[in-house]
Amino acid sequence: MRLFPESAYIQLEFDKIKSLLAAHCRSEYAIGKAGELRIHTKIELIETELRQSFEYKQLLQNSIYFPNDPVFNLSKELKMLSIPGAVLSGGEFIEIRKLAELIKNVFRWFDDERRKAYNGLATIIEGSYYEQAIAQMIDDILHENGHVKDNASNELQNIRMNLYRKRNELRRVFDKIVAKLNKQGYLADIEESFMNGRRVMAVYAEQKRTVKGILHGESDSRRTSFIEPEETIELNNDIYSLENDEKKEVYRLLRELTARLSIYTSLLSAYHSISGEFDYIRAKAKLAIDINAEYPLVEDKAIVHLENAFHPLLYLYNKKTGKPTLPVSLSLDEKNRILVISGPNAGGKTVTLKTVGLLQMMVQSGLLVPVHPSSKFGVFKQLLIHIGDTQSLEFDLSTYSSHLKNMKHFMEVASGKTLFFIDELGSGSDPNLGGAFAEVILEELVKRHSYGIVTTHYLNLKVMASKTPGILNGAMAFDERNLMPLYKLNIGKPGSSYTFAIAERIGLNRSLIDRARRMVDEDHFRLDKLLNRTEQDLHNLEKKEKELHQLMNENEKLKKEMKHVMEREKHDQQVELLKHQNKVSEDKLAYLKEMERKLKQMVIDWKKEEDKSKVIKNISALLFNKQEKKAASKMQKQLESKFVELAGEIKVGEKVKMRKGHQVGEVIEIRGKKAVVKIGALPMQVDIKDLVLVKPKEEVVNKK
Repeated sequence: MRLFPESAYIQLEFDKIKSLLAAHCRSEYAIGKAGELRIHTKIELIETELRQSFEYKQLLQNSIYFPNDPVFNLSKELKMLSIPGAVLSGGEFIEIRKLAELIKNVFRWFDDERRKAYNGLATIIEGSYYEQAIAQMIDDILHENGHVKDNASNELQNIRMNLYRKRNELRRVFDKIVAKLNKQGYLADIEESFMNGRRVMAVYAEQKRTVKGILHGESDSRRTSFIEPEETIELNNDIYSLENDEKKEVYRLLRELTARLSIYTSLLSAYHSISGEFDYIRAKAKLAIDINAEYPLVEDKAIVHLENAFHPLLYLYNKKTGKPTLPVSLSLDEKNRILVISGPNAGGKTVTLKTVGLLQMMVQSGLLVPVHPSSKFGVFKQLLIHIGDTQSLEFDLSTYSSHLKNMKHFMEVASGKTLFFIDELGSGSDPNLGGAFAEVILEELVKRHSYGIVTTHYLNLKVMASKTPGILNGAMAFDERNLMPLYKLNIGKPGSSYTFAIAERIGLNRSLIDRARRMVDEDHFRLDKLLNRTEQDLHNLEKKEKELHQLMNENEKLKKEMKHVMEREKHDQQVELLKHQNKVSEDKLAYLKEMERKLKQMVIDWKKEEDKSKVIKNISALLFNKQEKKAASKMQKQLESKFVELAGEIKVGEKVKMRKGHQVGEVIEIRGKKAVVKIGALPMQVDIKDLVLVKPKEEVVNKK
């Protein structure tokens, strides 16, 4: 993406985003990439990087392990590896071994299922493969601490075996000499030391001629002399020679290992890049979590559609101080390409402008942004800005001539793939003349189908925006009563500068305010007052709409609670009905079992009893229970004493009697040929033909 001016990334504070990103990087590769963060213009690159950042963010938020341990910067070592005759040290080989092990774990992590689930991250290892021979070559020669193994070669094994023997022999001989001289009182307190790689004894200076051997030096006080005993000279020479042989063999082995691994230089360089790329993506994911960023939609056309967008740096600052950050929502499309924002000073116009510009740069750099996921970002080829930030001395020094020079550049290079931001268009000159030039500039930018945001206090630009196709008005909300900006962008209406309202609120003399009003053109003043009143009415309307939504939400909540209570009551009734039905079934089952037992007993009695008439009498009493008949007759009489049977159609609300059960209830629902009858607390479904219409006798008597 082309930026104008070159300092645009600083004015929009993109450099601070890069610093925050670099702070999360752990490798030199990732830090370098964060410092050179590129703003892409190809949607394929943008989509891929956004997808990768989003997938790694999911891993972090869900605490899913990913093998991405930090690796030292191996650029120098890998370059040496490709040079013929170069030799890497054991420690450098161990770092290369760690890199190979890391890549092995990465390839293991990306099984078939994860390659599909995290296809964005999987693209990093496409075209590469894990070579097991790299780690095996190093393991054959080196220990984990970087020392060459004894069995790395037969020659080295023999050398170290001889060294071990010679050192043991030297130790025995030396200890024997030390014990002897120590008994004679010739040795100083330290007794022995090493000088020039050889084992020596610390002898008092006055005894140095008594002890035979080679003098290697004296202490600073000259009271102690360091002598190599005559008996150990040959052994020390042998050890020194063997140590040189060991160094030569180790060097030879490392040189051979370097040469053997050199064929994998390009593959190891790819491993190094893969490790750095994953570290860089991890840093982007960590930054996204810090600023509460999401993965927006990206389209390969010019469009800006932001929903609940936050300025990331302002969000972080307010998060530390505990202040709320208000989001901004706006849209720029083919019909409304330019937004003209008006309103009072310190109301948030410039912050809104910077928010849109910074988020656009971040998205095209592959960074997730703090917006609602349904937000849409287009792809722009160039970004032009002209921001007069009064907090910066550098921008305070800008003049109207430089302002016009920048506007000239805007009009010359602007196109349908240009996104521009102009703060206080036309300011710095006579209001009438500056306003006229501002209209001309806007007209030209509209003709070139450019997209952008302009902030202004000029009334003529507000009027122009309301009647020119392609330009849209917007206003920063302001609480006139409390003289406080609300930092909220309202789209569709221009805003007042609240010049006289602010003057009145701060206590400026009334006569001075009236004098100023008389100096202002009446139409101009009337329009500003109308904008003021319209904005306040809109604010009050939004407030009432918010209250209405709150009441509707509360009503919906009560509705859901009532529905839940009714469903629970219905459930309780069904449970009671089932309990009653189960009780009836249990009673019937018990009755049948008892009948079965009695009948079996009667069969036995029939076989045993000679007087069959007695058995017949018992059977009759069992099958034709006179007591039950008596009870049923008694129930029928009770109903007849209270109710009178009537002829007629059975309707809801009528009293009815069940023909079989001799029970009376109320009809609460008719379902075709069946009726739902409420008997006591329980509703029951009964065929209408099994019901008889009844009425209490008292009602019948009263009617007569």
